[in-house]
Amino acid sequence: MKSNQIKLSVNAIKVLKERYLRKDECGRVVESCGEMFRRVAKSVALADTFYDKNSDIKKTEKDFYDSMTALEFLPNSPTLMNAGTGTRQLSACFVLLVEDSLESIFDAVKNAALIHQSGGGTGFSFSRLRPRNDVIESTGGAASGPVSFMRIFNTATDAILQGGKRRGANMGILRVDHPDIKEFITAKEQEDELRNFNISVGVTDDFMEAALRAGKYDLINPRNGKITDRIDAKKLFDLIVEMNWKNGEPGLVFLDTINRYNPTPSLGDIEATNPCAEVPLLPYESCNLGSINLSKMITQKRIDWDKLGRVVDLAIHFLDNVIDVNCYPSPMIEEATKNNRKIGLGVMGFADLLVCLGIPYNSKEGVNTADKLMNFIKKRSKKASLDLSERRGVFPNFENSIFYGKIKQRNATTTAIAPTGSISIIANCSPGIEPLFALSYVRNVLGTKLTEINPVFEKILREKGSYSKKLIREIISHGSVQGIDKIPDEIKHVFVTAHEIMPKWHIQMQAAFQKHVDNSISKTINFPERAMQEDIKEAFLSAYRLGCKGITAYRYQSRCEQVLDIGCVTCSTK
Repeated sequence: MKSNQIKLSVNAIKVLKERYLRKDECGRVVESCGEMFRRVAKSVALADTFYDKNSDIKKTEKDFYDSMTALEFLPNSPTLMNAGTGTRQLSACFVLLVEDSLESIFDAVKNAALIHQSGGGTGFSFSRLRPRNDVIESTGGAASGPVSFMRIFNTATDAILQGGKRRGANMGILRVDHPDIKEFITAKEQEDELRNFNISVGVTDDFMEAALRAGKYDLINPRNGKITDRIDAKKLFDLIVEMNWKNGEPGLVFLDTINRYNPTPSLGDIEATNPCAEVPLLPYESCNLGSINLSKMITQKRIDWDKLGRVVDLAIHFLDNVIDVNCYPSPMIEEATKNNRKIGLGVMGFADLLVCLGIPYNSKEGVNTADKLMNFIKKRSKKASLDLSERRGVFPNFENSIFYGKIKQRNATTTAIAPTGSISIIANCSPGIEPLFALSYVRNVLGTKLTEINPVFEKILREKGSYSKKLIREIISHGSVQGIDKIPDEIKHVFVTAHEIMPKWHIQMQAAFQKHVDNSISKTINFPERAMQEDIKEAFLSAYRLGCKGITAYRYQSRCEQVLDIGCVTCSTK
């Protein structure tokens, strides 16, 4: 496939030029989109020779290139940006250890800065830090607490654009039993606080059970393990709900659920995740992500299972190769990553797939489709990892894993559902497993407002003979087709948007995917502006009961600045 045959949208080309394509010293773009995909395919294919000097890397390169240019599979942004360049840091996300010492804290700040500079994101648990006003024996002074140090990380991140192309991203997690938990929960009450952090409370089964029965809960000083207070668990849970209702944070990370599925439990508990919470990681691990564009997996209005299987096989091969050609920010990260070889294959374009199949997102059929689809991807990914292990060997920590004595695996994890914010623009499909946010909306990317009209919706309107510029302008004004008489009922039935879907369907969809995902899922439970705190609370409880590993909820317009806005002032209707 020649580069001039790659079918990219106007917005995809804008994003590629801004973020991904190589530039010279004057900031001028010096490669085409096709050359970018060729650069990535060639660099990643090279890993085949590490295991077989006679391998046909030209064929592998062609397979990778063809899949990417067909927009069937795309790797995470750092791989697209950096493969085959002088940077060569290809991982999406990292978790760094923050222990209770100044040396550890500022080592983490330094490593985070280097990671952000190369295009990656970082996650931290601050749960090991002693609480505010706790004693510092070496100086006789008082500790300033986790939140104060988070501000240092935030300031450092503020000074660095990821790879010179995007703002750095962090996830901050604090256990619910930390003495400073209330300060943490309210840390982002003001919108301009900790702008470079997503924050989530690390909740335990004990806490959730105490909150449900309005019981008491111990706060424990991590420095010495002593109980510092005994608080009302329900009131603390209600405070989390209140803050989330106000501005979308904090989210919840269900630590015990995550560790029940920890693939290497003998190596320690997982305490933190990447910035969007879809990859729980041990300290110093990184993860390489990629996503299959499900809108390309349909033939004659049916899921093409054979094609999907072939793309899964290719994607697992690609992501395993990335681990070997990667240039890691530190020896500790390289060792931890290669010892477990975690990868995260996910999907995007799921909402588009449902529309093409004529299935509403908010339906049992939609949830069942998610269940069947991800079960297939999980099984196929495990088979692909098994096949790789036969040729390349199992991951070094295999004997310390849940797979030992059961099934050989090349990778400790194979699946994760990422948000795919940027790569879904390149692929011109709906992001991740999210429903359609709106049929037309404005996306804020690096200060640039990109107006998007769902391509599947426009295509179906034309097929039904309902398309007109006037109708498109009417839809753009409020982003939905509900209530517009000129739209056929069969289209209204299928084209439901995020804020028209009851939260229970959002959560059931997340839970259906989670059943078959090794890592976790980046998904937003969308609420309309009129939603009440009780609605948020019920969503949190439902996610916990259904076995989700975390939950992110957002009430529309609860922040002055948000990534997606319905409607736009000016828009091309050509």
